[in-house]
Amino acid sequence: MKIDLSETTASKINKALVQGRRAVGTPAVGMVLTLVIVTDEENAYDALKAANEASREHPSRTLVVIKRVSRTPRDRAKARLDAEVRVGADAGTGETVVLRLYGEAIDHAQSVVLPLLLPDAPVVVWWAVNGPLDPAKDPLGALAQRRVTDAYASEQPIQQLTDRAATYTPGDTDLSWSRITPWRSMLAAALDQMPCEVTSAVVEGEEFNPSCELLGMWLASRLDVPVERTVSSGPGLTAVRLETSCGPIVLDRPDGSLATLSMQGQPDRAVALKRRETSELLAEELRRLDPDDTFAAALKYGVDRLGEAARTTAPEAPAKDGGEAAAKPAPKKAAAKKAAAK
Repeated sequence: MKIDLSETTASKINKALVQGRRAVGTPAVGMVLTLVIVTDEENAYDALKAANEASREHPSRTLVVIKRVSRTPRDRAKARLDAEVRVGADAGTGETVVLRLYGEAIDHAQSVVLPLLLPDAPVVVWWAVNGPLDPAKDPLGALAQRRVTDAYASEQPIQQLTDRAATYTPGDTDLSWSRITPWRSMLAAALDQMPCEVTSAVVEGEEFNPSCELLGMWLASRLDVPVERTVSSGPGLTAVRLETSCGPIVLDRPDGSLATLSMQGQPDRAVALKRRETSELLAEELRRLDPDDTFAAALKYGVDRLGEAARTTAPEAPAKDGGEAAAKPAPKKAAAKKAAAK
């Protein structure tokens, strides 16, 4: 059932939700959380489809916030709220409200969303496209216990990881971290079978892929070994190689669906390691609403190492008094040796 409301208010939307539940014969509210999706008109359909599929595991009230920029200055000054209420089969296993904000209402989205939150239920905010610089300080993010971004969907994925590390607050997470959960589980299980010391690691995947970077950060933080990052044609993350005192452990996935696990002294094994849909990643994040300390440790460790490497290889600044020339860069051979040692 769908109910369209033009130039409406939060009070009228709540009344429409009650009316819709009674019309479909489910007057009781059986949802476990409120999921707020912040997106644009172009990506709203895909985001809502993923949320509806995830609601099969986590029945929720889904609030889709779409900020519409008016074309004329007169329209931009006028606040307006249009809503589409979906209940029953049109909303998965929960309720869905699509909110389209115009004019001054765009700057006060939290005031529109707050009256529509389920009472005494956790709130999760998901930025489907471009997340804010600091999700916890965002007006909508301040309402949530869990804040989900997606660095892979941003214009500068690797820069997004640096921003996340600089502004991390307990409760922040990213779908790029969820994408490597099967890889982390498989590698941890392989190391349990071979009680050997890991000396180095290699992570292979697409260039500028945040999941590849996060997996390398996780391996470096947990094993405290040097991790090399190599580039492949993809799709996504393609291979991980661990050098151990008992021989190499290789997890290779060239086609994005089936991987091969190779271990010293054991036959090669084929394992299912397909690339997962957004709905599966979102459902995984909704299973836990407490802070992810492992993600925080890997993110901070990796970004700190990158920053340390940048400071070490940066050229010296010129003298402040201007009397002496800037220091000359090191010769190419010496620089190469220094980079290799690092």
